[in-house]
Amino acid sequence: MLKIVRTEKIAAFMEKPLLPRESGQFVAGRSRDVFVEGSGVQKVAEMLYHLRNSDDLSANGWKKANPLAPAPTSDQVANWVFVVDTMNFSFWPEKETQQCEVTYKSVTYTGYMTLCASITRAMEEGIPITDPMYFSQMSLKELAHVLRSDNETDMPMLQERHEALTEGGCVLLEHGGSFQSFINQAGNDAQKMVELIVEKIPSYRDEATYEGKRIAFYKRAQILVADYWAVMEAKGQTGIINMNWLTMFADYRVPQALVYLGVLRYSDSLMQTLKNGELLCSGDRREVEIRGCSIWCVELIKDRLSQLVQERDGQTCSINSAIIDFYLWPFAKQHHKEMAHIPIHHTRCIYY
Repeated sequence: MLKIVRTEKIAAFMEKPLLPRESGQFVAGRSRDVFVEGSGVQKVAEMLYHLRNSDDLSANGWKKANPLAPAPTSDQVANWVFVVDTMNFSFWPEKETQQCEVTYKSVTYTGYMTLCASITRAMEEGIPITDPMYFSQMSLKELAHVLRSDNETDMPMLQERHEALTEGGCVLLEHGGSFQSFINQAGNDAQKMVELIVEKIPSYRDEATYEGKRIAFYKRAQILVADYWAVMEAKGQTGIINMNWLTMFADYRVPQALVYLGVLRYSDSLMQTLKNGELLCSGDRREVEIRGCSIWCVELIKDRLSQLVQERDGQTCSINSAIIDFYLWPFAKQHHKEMAHIPIHHTRCIYY
C-alpha cells in the first residue's frame, strides 16, 4: 500500500501541473470543505454589472490599490513592481494587536502596504532598491533596514524575502538587467509572461498536489503580469494580449471577501478551525480548497458578468479576472470591520 501511495506521489510530481484556471475547476469539483454558491455568483456579477463603466473595474483600479507606486511614466515603475511582487507574501500578524507598521508621509500602513511604503521610502532615501545590480547582492542586514518597522513588530519572513529578492535580481541580470528586458522575451502575451516567470524564477513556482493531481495557482507570477499590464495601460501603451488567461490571485484576503459576499461557503469544521487560529501548511488540503475554489468562483463571476453585459447591453465585456481581483482586494480592506467575524486562513509561505 505504501509503495502504491509513493508511486502516485512520484507520478503527480512528474506530470505537468494543471494551469490555474483548470486547477481551480479541478479543486472546486472535488472540494470537501469549501463550496461555491451559485446564488452568490449571481449576486456579485450583478453588483459588478452596475460598476462596469467605473474606474473601479478598469486597469485604473490598480493605481487605487497601489497608491505608493511610482508614477506610471517613471522609468523605475516596472522594476518597482518586480521588487514588490517578488516579496509580496505573508503579511498577516501572529496577533492582530501586534502588526508591523510603516509610516510614510504621515500615513501609517499595515499589511501589504508596509512593503510598498518601505520600497518607496527607500527610493526617496537614495537606496537603489529598484536596481537589480544592487538588490541581487544586497545583504540581509541591508534589506532589514529597507523593510524596517516603525514599531516593535518586524515584517514576517525577512530571510525568505531576502532569498526571493536576490534570486530574482540575479535572474534579471542574466536577462538584460531589468524587468522590462526580462519580460520582453515573452512578447506581449500574458500567458507566456507567466510561463517565463515561473520557468526562470523558482520562488514564483506556486504549485501543489491535490487528489493525486499536480496543480498550480501561480499567484505572484500572475499578479506580477497584471501589475505590469496595468502600468503599461496607464502609460497608454496597450497591446498585451491574452489577459483573459489570468485568474484571480489566490491569497488569504480575497477569499474572506468572497465568503462575506456569499460566493464561497466554508464547512462548519473548517470555519471552526480558522476561528481557532490553526495554522494550515502550504499544500494542506483545506488550504488548497480555499485557494482553488476562490479561483473558480471568480471565473464563474466573470463569465456571468460577461453574459449580463452581452444580454443587457449587446456588448462584449472587457472585464477580466485580474480586474475583478483589483476590485475585491481593496473591497476586503475597506470592509474589514464588517468582515471581522470571517477569519482569514493562516499559512506561512512565500507564495502569497
